[in-house]
Amino acid sequence: MMAGVGTVLTTSQVAEVAAAGAAFGVAPGMNPRVVLAAQQAGLPFAPGVLTPSDIEQALEQDCRLLKFFPAEPAGGLPYLKNMAAPYAHLNLRFIPLGGLDAHNAEPYLADPLIAAVGGSWIAPRELVRQRQWQKIAENARHSAEAVRRIRNGTPGKQLLSGSKHL
Repeated sequence: MMAGVGTVLTTSQVAEVAAAGAAFGVAPGMNPRVVLAAQQAGLPFAPGVLTPSDIEQALEQDCRLLKFFPAEPAGGLPYLKNMAAPYAHLNLRFIPLGGLDAHNAEPYLADPLIAAVGGSWIAPRELVRQRQWQKIAENARHSAEAVRRIRNGTPGKQLLSGSKHL
């Protein structure tokens, strides 16, 4: 399991995230300036997409791993499969966020389009505010176990494969 940083909205946030040593960053939308800053900083980065036009903008920036946001409100995995179908020959991968939790993440993880899933269910703000580190660790452990079970022991390995940005 890898931890990334989001929500990255500005070029200055890219610099902060990179300086902090984050494994990768994500954004809710496709901002070419933010993507370029991430590429220049060597920060693996997944811009957000919701439509085919968003995907095509990301492709123009040489992005092949994309954040699908907001996943569940937009129609979930069935919508993503239909939207991604015309681009199947490009081997795009997606990180769905928005509305996912421990109960609905498994179908996403089982799908070959999905590189990783994300969500706040592991460390919800209230648990962080209450400093419930043991509960957060337990949530992370359960999530990692689910990933291992679904992905047969190779959770998220494709996340950074062969690319300087996601």
